[in-house]
Amino acid sequence: MRLVYLGTPAVAVPPLDALVAAGHDVALVVTGADKRRGRGRSLSPSPVKEAALAHRIDVSHSVDDLLGVDDLALGVVVAFGRIIRTHVLDALPFLNVHFSLLPRWRGAAPVERALLAGDEVTGVCIMRVEEALDTGGVYARIEVPIGERATADELRGTLVDAGSELLVDTLARPLDEWIGRPEPQLGESTYAAKLSAADHKIDWDAPVEVIDRIVRVGGAWTTFRGRRLKILAADLIDGVDASLIPTKVQPEGKAPMSFDAWRNGSRPASGELFG
Repeated sequence: MRLVYLGTPAVAVPPLDALVAAGHDVALVVTGADKRRGRGRSLSPSPVKEAALAHRIDVSHSVDDLLGVDDLALGVVVAFGRIIRTHVLDALPFLNVHFSLLPRWRGAAPVERALLAGDEVTGVCIMRVEEALDTGGVYARIEVPIGERATADELRGTLVDAGSELLVDTLARPLDEWIGRPEPQLGESTYAAKLSAADHKIDWDAPVEVIDRIVRVGGAWTTFRGRRLKILAADLIDGVDASLIPTKVQPEGKAPMSFDAWRNGSRPASGELFG
């Protein structure tokens, strides 16, 4: 199948690789513009652009450029991060690989929001792209259980693998058998807003299970003696009074270290608390 692929971050690379491996003709990749990164502030391509160039696929940073590509059958979108306008959607059918069980967790951070909410199951949907955010009908879906101690990175990796396989399986079917017949999303919708620094801040008065989820999402932080301290990993100890024991932290302006090393260096006084 001759198609165009729209994606930008690292999570969008495995689906692109899977499409190429399955023999699809990816005529063009549209991705985010190169950004300045690192100390030298040199321009660096997006992960998807790097992958596309490795596959010798033409790359553009403008969605409208796909309108000049002949004989396209489909557009595939994975974590593109930009709205596709009506004049483009009218020219070509598009599907999106979305990492939740729609209509739950429409939006930018479905993996993190599912984890923070304590969901036991999430999944992947192959959905029709509409101009409204994640409202299109669903062509295929698969459920993925959320492990009790899964981190956001681990869950995301599992979902990306499942989504890549589901995408290839969906496109293996003749296009005219399914492209015009998605199933409508049913049930109450929830919105997965992008996380802010406040979402990552630990409230030590919250239940220990809630704090544990924030740590497992990544980027959790608190303060100690007026300076920020990231909690990178922790053990959840079950019992009558469950507790959370940090195992890896990162003090402000320093490299990550074990919690024991930080405690030995900081020497907290008796009764001295985080936050």
